Amino acid sequence: MRVLVQRVSAAQVTVDGETVGRIDPNPQGLVALVGVTHNDTESTTKALADKMWRLRILEGERSAADLDAPILVVSQFTLYADTAKGRRPSWSAAAPGSVAEPLVDAFAQALRALGATVATGRFGAHMHVELVNDGPVTLLLES
Repeated sequence: MRVLVQRVSAAQVTVDGETVGRIDPNPQGLVALVGVTHNDTESTTKALADKMWRLRILEGERSAADLDAPILVVSQFTLYADTAKGRRPSWSAAAPGSVAEPLVDAFAQALRALGATVATGRFGAHMHVELVNDGPVTLLLES
């Protein structure tokens, strides 16, 4: 599993003009772009959710857990693109939707179980993700 985490001051996801997920941080929150590969499990999702929740990347070296910062979770299979050869990325390392969707949902649920306020995108949809990266701060977490 790969989670690209961005510290944000605002973020939302729209699908067909409808806002499906939105966070209004005060002052900061996190956006988690989540990619799933074939060998990921629910324990993987719980471990990365806990790591992200407690990662001290917000103001004053505090975590989302410290500040009760909201999190927007968006599925992103393209995090597993293989661009080593040619000009067309291979998606073979990305888990199929039937495997990935329950694990992205489990990641969001694991964050909620830790106490996070979580909004989500819509799995498999063509989404428009708008965010204001604060810093900029962008980190890649991997299992």
